[in-house]
Amino acid sequence: MRLLTTETVDDADIMRGDVVYACAISGANIVRDMREAITNTIGGRMTRYERLLDKTMAAAFDNLRERAKEQNYDGVLGIRVSHPMIVSGAIEIVVTGTGFRYAKPRA
Repeated sequence: MRLLTTETVDDADIMRGDVVYACAISGANIVRDMREAITNTIGGRMTRYERLLDKTMAAAFDNLRERAKEQNYDGVLGIRVSHPMIVSGAIEIVVTGTGFRYAKPRA
């Protein structure tokens, strides 16, 4: 399954399909929220949220692959990632793109 940020596939002829989207939401726990609030106040990297963001991003891309596969696409073009939001300790990520299939060779 090819996931591309570009709007074209340079090495193959394709047929574009419909929009494919997926989301992932992960929640932090109260202890993590309290530690990150302290880090935010005094400064420094919020490594616990960084790890949670990485995990949520990976889940969103896995979900996108699964949805594209369910719709019989060979890949997704023009992938865009929403601005991740951390609200009340939950991280939400939405990814969108255009599904595509490889064109069949002409006989």
